[in-house]
Amino acid sequence: MSAPRIGVIGAGQLARMMQPCAIDLGINLRVLCNSPEESAAQVIPDKVVASHSDIEAVLDFAKDCDIITFDHEHVPSEVLQALVAAGHNLQPNPSALQFAQDKLMMRAALTEAGIACPKWAHISSEQQLEDFALQVGWPLVLKSAKGGYDGKGVWVVDTQEQAAAVIADIHAHGQEVLAEERVPFVREIAAQVARSPHGQCVAYPIVQSTQTDGICHEVIAPCPDLTEQRTAKAQEMALKIAAMLDVTGMLAVEIFDTGTQFLVNELAMRPHNSGHWTMNGAVTSQFENHLRAVLDWPLGSPAMVAPHAIMVNLLGKDLDNLHSAFRHVMARDPGIKVHLYGKTVKPGRKIGHVNALGDNLEDLKQRAWHAADYLTGVIDE
Repeated sequence: MSAPRIGVIGAGQLARMMQPCAIDLGINLRVLCNSPEESAAQVIPDKVVASHSDIEAVLDFAKDCDIITFDHEHVPSEVLQALVAAGHNLQPNPSALQFAQDKLMMRAALTEAGIACPKWAHISSEQQLEDFALQVGWPLVLKSAKGGYDGKGVWVVDTQEQAAAVIADIHAHGQEVLAEERVPFVREIAAQVARSPHGQCVAYPIVQSTQTDGICHEVIAPCPDLTEQRTAKAQEMALKIAAMLDVTGMLAVEIFDTGTQFLVNELAMRPHNSGHWTMNGAVTSQFENHLRAVLDWPLGSPAMVAPHAIMVNLLGKDLDNLHSAFRHVMARDPGIKVHLYGKTVKPGRKIGHVNALGDNLEDLKQRAWHAADYLTGVIDE
């Protein structure tokens, strides 16, 4: 049996973190990158430098690939359709991926299926905006229907005037507007599942995630103080969405927990920041299960290998030489696992993460945050 080749469109840290799993599984990755300096392009030898919007370049990239998968959701629909027309195997397929690309389509599909979401409306006129605000009250959350990530493309507005200005800007960029109620949630959680083309699914433990300026900063697995009944409910919600939309590979469902209700916030059909803890904390990481799923191979166990796991993202600050801090972090805590993405350090940019596993959650928090703060220059002792 020859080793399969998976083409990954996009060369960020998610594609980078697939490479160790591909090596272990004896499969080959080919990555489409904007430049050889991108995160995944630094560690995957088989790379093609081209835009994911260039149909001919993407078709050429896909030659000799057994399967095409994705590092992000931003590949234009005309490129996806050209790949399908040329006979390429896309996982997930465009009919599923569209629900991660277009928030209005996602909201409509989930609502029709009876899956709870924030109250929402497609806004195309000032009167629609006024009517929706009267229904749910201010402030409102406005989103660009396509293209946003890590808090980009999302605005919280307090008045009709603020909203009108944001909507005009979204429309000026050729986008549609999704308006939502601002949900009074007590925390954000995430449910991740892996699903293969023949329908096998596994569900990872529900995690609690904390955001800083719209960017995931901390993830705790399993989610603290979540009953078995509510855990099962969140997992069942994610499994239902995966089957309903025919998702293959990893699916992350970001959820608002109001204390009494779960409301779906966002979907991602790829490995996701909320699952980076699995690299050290699960029997099978999300990256390995993504590759196994898109290949339609049997999926690995998502079980945890320790009672608790915590991930803290390294967000760029003043310190640009992270390796200078390694000696202190590694000597102080040999159990900490550091994962860097090979990115130029910029304020607020995700440049890596740390994982910690153990029995005592409060101890893990202290350990993980000390390592993250030392690596990024927040503390120096």
